[in-house]
Amino acid sequence: MRQGWRWFGPDAPVTLDDVRQAGATNIVSALHQVPIGEAWSERDVRERQALIETTPAGRVPLTWSVVESIPIPDAVKRTGKKAKAEIEAWIASLEAVAACGIRIICYNFMPVVDWTRTELDFITPTGATAMRFDHERFAAFDLFVLERPGAEADYSPQDMERARAVFDGMTKEEVAEITRIITSALPGSTTEPLTIAAFRERLESYRGVDSRRFRQHLIEFLEAVTPVAEARGVKLTLHPDDPPRPLFGLPRIASTAEDYAQLFDAVPSPANGMCYCTGSLGVRADNDLPEIAGRFASRIHFAHLRATTREGDGRSFHESAHLEGDVNMVDVLKELVAEDKKRSAGETIVFRPDHGHRMLDDLKKTVTPGYPAIGRLRGLAELRGILHALGAPPT
Repeated sequence: MRQGWRWFGPDAPVTLDDVRQAGATNIVSALHQVPIGEAWSERDVRERQALIETTPAGRVPLTWSVVESIPIPDAVKRTGKKAKAEIEAWIASLEAVAACGIRIICYNFMPVVDWTRTELDFITPTGATAMRFDHERFAAFDLFVLERPGAEADYSPQDMERARAVFDGMTKEEVAEITRIITSALPGSTTEPLTIAAFRERLESYRGVDSRRFRQHLIEFLEAVTPVAEARGVKLTLHPDDPPRPLFGLPRIASTAEDYAQLFDAVPSPANGMCYCTGSLGVRADNDLPEIAGRFASRIHFAHLRATTREGDGRSFHESAHLEGDVNMVDVLKELVAEDKKRSAGETIVFRPDHGHRMLDDLKKTVTPGYPAIGRLRGLAELRGILHALGAPPT
């Protein structure tokens, strides 16, 4: 397996030398500066690739192995194959990436919001901080800040009573903070927060798009792009929903093993693959992570390895240290290693420590939410230790 590290570009607080010192060799990156829906140019991809792969004298070489992500425009999610121009632009980006020899592309198909949390610096018992999703705070936002029409149908009377109590206890500053956090969780990771009015409009644009239609739109997208990917030797890897359940009354269709099975049955191309994210899938107690890894082993080309701890009734959770929480990382890695050993050197699984606690000196710095250097450094070291113990030291 190949050690990866997500790098957000030359302006990111974590540098390429930081990545080298962490021990990673494969970079996961994207052209975040390109607006969603606009085609990437081969020139821009090569410029970023040269920045990553031009090794200063005496430094460890790095390889840009995974693109994460080429965001899928909203029009594709809402209308499927009718969004011809947007799909063609996405294919052009794929072709630019393939021309540069990058063979793995990660993407997601979550409507309106990408990963969603209610807190970015939840204080853990060690004093480190983690990202957290608090169901009651989320319900308070949905019901009483966003005031989404029809939201009451998604919550029990008890849920609404608790959400009201939470909302009544929030200060103006806390309301502003949770609004900023949730409305910033947009595809592309660098999008400015939406206003509440704009957020409502975005949700309204999905009226009538249920899970059946939404899944069909993803299938139509894959039917258009996988022949191109297959012809160019590119593996497309769909990231699970995060959290893996509907939010804001919108469907989510990459949350369980059966969700993936339907997509692989509908589009059986070997280019149609999976980004195996233990943190996202692990939020659901009914997702058997080692079983999922074994079942879809041949489809896994990229792995996000992190752990979460489910709280209370399982609807709230927080990010754990990589070997803690509700993920059995040893059994997961046994399955991935078994698959990895079947592959040639250029086809092995790229994994990265996903997210990480904000700890030590990172508590004093500005960091990208979920991506501090030291917490990920600890995670990668722990994952590397398991792989060595399994007799499969990573490259």
